Amino acid sequence: MDQPAAMNEPIEADVPPPAPPRIVYRHRLPTRIWHWVNALTVFVMLMSGLMILNAHPRLYWGQYGANFDHAWLELGSRPFPGWATIPSTYNLAAARRWHLAFAWVLVAGLVLFLLVSLWNRHVQRDLTPTGEEVKPKHIWNDIRQHARLRFPTGDAALRYNILQKLSYAAVIFVLLPLMLLTGLAMSPAIDAAWPWLLDIFGGRQSARSIHFICAAAILAFILVHLVMVALAGPINEIVSMITGRFRVPPERTEE
Repeated sequence: MDQPAAMNEPIEADVPPPAPPRIVYRHRLPTRIWHWVNALTVFVMLMSGLMILNAHPRLYWGQYGANFDHAWLELGSRPFPGWATIPSTYNLAAARRWHLAFAWVLVAGLVLFLLVSLWNRHVQRDLTPTGEEVKPKHIWNDIRQHARLRFPTGDAALRYNILQKLSYAAVIFVLLPLMLLTGLAMSPAIDAAWPWLLDIFGGRQSARSIHFICAAAILAFILVHLVMVALAGPINEIVSMITGRFRVPPERTEE
């Protein structure tokens, strides 16, 4: 006996329509402006700094440093190609002008960012780690999640995780101030006015070495930052840093 047609058709469960994307205002205007100005400034300073280093690609500790002194790091003769330097042809004077000009942009941007961020409590609210976050167990769990490329979703994606907080704090409150102070310590005019600054860093060549180490650390931070942006979703991340509006990743379903 034939069954009714309805009995032969598969029964489809009612599937709710997908929820509309959740868009939130994530980055305030001062943060976005500082981010892009600082990105340009740091790249110009890194590239002009490589040209300056090409003039004498050796680093020393102490007060003095010349061709016959012992260097803790020797990079060879002009180790950086023209495409990686500003200017692209060998010109130490021009590189120093570029470097100094954008150093003032970096100083002004850093000071304004800190003042505004303290005033609107961005530092206290978003960048200051909590007691729970600094526990080794919590930090190790964040490291494991990043190694597995399991990035935060839902409301957790709207907050800086502990690795972001620690890295941003290191750049903003340690590396950038050290870069600025050691840069000042290499200026003869500043040395004459504030000789104690050289004493803090143990001499001009030590200041130059610390300056280079901080620059290398900032470059490493930028590279890791770009990789994380690419893995987390570059369009959403970049758009949020331009417009401030961020599409929240839906909550991950645990299996």
